Amino acid sequence: MKFFIDTANLEQIKEAQELGVLDGVTTNPSLMAKEGIKGDAAIKAHYKQICEIVEGDVSAEVFGTEYDDMIRQGEELAALHSQITIKLPCTKDGIRAVKYFSEKGVKTNCTLVFTVGQALLAAKAGATYVSPFVGRLDDISSDGVALIKEIVDVFNYYGYQTQVLAASIRHTQHIIDCMKAGADVATCPLKAILGLLNHPLTDKGVEIFVADARKMEG
Repeated sequence: MKFFIDTANLEQIKEAQELGVLDGVTTNPSLMAKEGIKGDAAIKAHYKQICEIVEGDVSAEVFGTEYDDMIRQGEELAALHSQITIKLPCTKDGIRAVKYFSEKGVKTNCTLVFTVGQALLAAKAGATYVSPFVGRLDDISSDGVALIKEIVDVFNYYGYQTQVLAASIRHTQHIIDCMKAGADVATCPLKAILGLLNHPLTDKGVEIFVADARKMEG
């Protein structure tokens, strides 16, 4: 499974990259705003900085809700760097835009997916990724991981090449559950990724080895 980091924070992206496990980055307007990035020029410059840090795909989200605005914004974003993946909402106009960009060979990430039907339409339109929102479904007492499994099964059955990108990951257990469900990618906060390293027996083992090494030295 690929690991993307879901942030616009450059220091966190650098830390994940230095860890050696980072395959890409996802962003959205909320994450940009959280970092105080304002204005079209600043947003585009920030995307370029992200692309200079990582080697994989960087999802850049359009702000428009109408088809023409999505195309204009998407073309501007795609022109920034070859690693840019255009992130589009799973709406009627968004699916049309996915088709437009896929026919031009531009990677797309169809986001805000909450049903297998939405994922199917995105795949048929040629999306590179579909992003089901695991945490947001859990928030309304639905089963986000079950949706991941359902989409994976449908894509495998019909042979779609679209990758299932598990989004809205809230914690480390979400990552593990999505991995078991067959997600191609999980986009996560850095804290959730680092949580995969945590185990008391590992910590205890390190303490024992260090103590024994000191005994050998002296």
